[in-house]
Amino acid sequence: MTAQRVCAIEELEPNKAHRVELDGTAIAIVKDSAGAVHAIGDTCTHGDISLSEGFVEDGAIECWAHGSRFSLDTGKPLSLPAYEPVPVFVVKIDDDGGVHIDPELTVAIEG
Repeated sequence: MTAQRVCAIEELEPNKAHRVELDGTAIAIVKDSAGAVHAIGDTCTHGDISLSEGFVEDGAIECWAHGSRFSLDTGKPLSLPAYEPVPVFVVKIDDDGGVHIDPELTVAIEG
């Protein structure tokens, strides 16, 4: 599969998640306060809750239902009750500011 354009970078508000669905995969896209764009799985691993409805702060997204926080860089949970990570997807920004994601291309996280 190839990366698909999901939005323009200027459409993303800092520290606010934007939900997209690509080929049946729900993805939360976040532009952090430094301007970096992240794409992580949109479903909390503790419960079937959309992470894009949660809060973004300090490089993490928090599930609004039970408070689990996930790293935007690694997808790893930073707090309980979640203990399983969410996938992190490769983000590419083209020269025109288009944000592209391949729902089958995830970032390999060690450890």
